[in-house]
Amino acid sequence: MSESRHKKQLEIEHTDDMIDYISNLPDCVLHRILSFLPTKEVVKASVSSKRWKNMWTSVPSLDFDDTLLYTSEVDCQHSRESTSFMNFVERILRLRDASTIEKFRLSCRVWFNSPRICSWISSAIMHNVRELDLCIFAEDSSIIPQSLFDGKSLVILKIEMDCVIEIPPRVSFPCLKTLHLSLVTFPNDDSTEKLFSSCVVLEELVLLDCDCANLKNFTISSLTLKRLTIDDLPVYEPNGCKIKIDAKNLTYLEYIGYLSNEIFLSNVLALVKASIHIPILHGRQKEVACRAVDLLKGLQNVVFLKVSNRTMECLIFAGSMLDRVPVFPNLTHLVLTMELGNYTFMEFIHFLYSCPNLQSLNLSEGFDRCMRLGASDLTLLLVPICISQRLKVLTFKNFHADDSEICFLKHVLKYARVLEKMDVWWCKTEARDLKRRKDVRKELELEIIEKGSAACIINFS
Repeated sequence: MSESRHKKQLEIEHTDDMIDYISNLPDCVLHRILSFLPTKEVVKASVSSKRWKNMWTSVPSLDFDDTLLYTSEVDCQHSRESTSFMNFVERILRLRDASTIEKFRLSCRVWFNSPRICSWISSAIMHNVRELDLCIFAEDSSIIPQSLFDGKSLVILKIEMDCVIEIPPRVSFPCLKTLHLSLVTFPNDDSTEKLFSSCVVLEELVLLDCDCANLKNFTISSLTLKRLTIDDLPVYEPNGCKIKIDAKNLTYLEYIGYLSNEIFLSNVLALVKASIHIPILHGRQKEVACRAVDLLKGLQNVVFLKVSNRTMECLIFAGSMLDRVPVFPNLTHLVLTMELGNYTFMEFIHFLYSCPNLQSLNLSEGFDRCMRLGASDLTLLLVPICISQRLKVLTFKNFHADDSEICFLKHVLKYARVLEKMDVWWCKTEARDLKRRKDVRKELELEIIEKGSAACIINFS
């Protein structure tokens, strides 16, 4: 018993020594350490040392999250816990000193009093907050104070809130570089354009599941914008608006959605990387396919392109529009993010004809298990110029060693004259079959020998 007590005493002394050591660090270092903790934990830590007693009143990062309240079946709207949470937030903000808030994150539910939440956000604005992250489960736009739209100190702004975002007459974001909007409803064309035009140094814009039903023309015009992400899932609005993107310094574009809103790209000559996912929408395949072709035209200068198998499937319905798919003269890296199947393999091969300088091809999900591809398949008579003369690296993931997969890899090895490396990643269910792995490797390496070139290296992972 005495030995156990002695051991515990040593642990306490060691902890005290650590606290004293940390307490001797400069304020800026202590603030940095505390910034990684939830605000509630920061306040708890303040009782461990006299030096820390008032440190929490100037910590640069505040993080308030009521998640634990609504994971239980208690009526949180009138619970003691919800009242305690509100009082805690207001106490922290009331006792805070005049120092700048670097980051203010607030996640809370609708049952809290709107004026109180509005005052919390206003307090962060008055403390010259640089990063503001709001996730509010409410449909009351009055929660967002008007002062937010005159946020001269804001560098990063993230709003997730299912309501109409009311844009005041005066909007000014002179320092805002990152803007994320989720679930918000845009009121009208003019106010929306005013919002984006006020972000004079904006570099990154993310729009997730935003409602454009009130808009006819949605213009994103920026001389500084570099990264743009638009996620239109999960709904399809048949009467979508026209999204016009004019950003001469845009380098990255990601789009996920049904193209219910038409997208027009202009003056995007700097665009080098894009990621596109367009699911099939039954009943509107033709319309979506035509819009997909138009979108691809705006991407013809990209160097890196990531497309889903669903996008390839979408192109099946383009019909004669396929002749209008642009050539991608600069494209050197292509990633396919979903399984290739019988219906999309032909479209995939045709798409490769539009990529004459492709050097790296990544099939990140491999083939559908129902894929049927044999040596006599007419599709394999087609050998795009990128395969025969440009392709240097092929990555094939989720490999099951099915006949179709082996046939495709042998086809590439046979015709790819400058191929340097083939990386094959086994699926988890097949990776333990060492004999099968050895047999497949021999079969593929034999193709290299018969071609009379040992330049290509095959790696199995």
